[in-house]
Amino acid sequence: MDDKHAKYRKAGLGRRIGFGARPAILVVDFNKGCLAKDSPLPPLMDLDEQVACTRRLIDLARPSGALILYTTLGPYREDMQDVGPLAYKVPGLRIFTAGSKWAEIDDRLEVRPEDYVIWKKWQSSFHGTDLASILVHRQVDTLIVTGCVTSGCVRATVVDACTHGFRVTIPRECVGDRTADIHEANLFDMNAKNADVIAVAEVEDYFRNYGSPTSAAMQAGRA
Repeated sequence: MDDKHAKYRKAGLGRRIGFGARPAILVVDFNKGCLAKDSPLPPLMDLDEQVACTRRLIDLARPSGALILYTTLGPYREDMQDVGPLAYKVPGLRIFTAGSKWAEIDDRLEVRPEDYVIWKKWQSSFHGTDLASILVHRQVDTLIVTGCVTSGCVRATVVDACTHGFRVTIPRECVGDRTADIHEANLFDMNAKNADVIAVAEVEDYFRNYGSPTSAAMQAGRA
């Protein structure tokens, strides 16, 4: 066993939370600016498979009545003076101004009228948005987080979701970053402290069995 696994296990970190009773899928920043091959932003890892996995998961979850939410970036002022130092740390964000096509959710995900699209200006999907209010109103207790990037907006969202008291699951095939090592390091740490990082197949099984005795066992973290 890798030494880091032994150290974390000895500290009691990384225990499984399990699914709750009312799930929602939150797709973080799978917009055209982050994904399109002709985007002005520096390229990420090829995330075509992550988008495809997310779409399959959404299609499987819809019959259960699960809430589907998407986040995108902006709209920022042209001079970026509405976000302070973030504008200097991440200058590429300036493409997400009002009316920008780059802020549109990737067409492959096919947003429906009943879904929510949430605009955010900072990394966390909770900061300065109405996400928490929507989730509380809809009685969601489990947030399944997909999207990009793992080390940035996904991580900030996951930490805040845990802080707000939600069970958080990350299907590892549905998230991505700029480099594989940063991606894996952040998945490892989030799994240790804030979320369950599991195979997308397990999340798919949860939705296939939603409401059944099998699902109840998964909700308790025993499956």
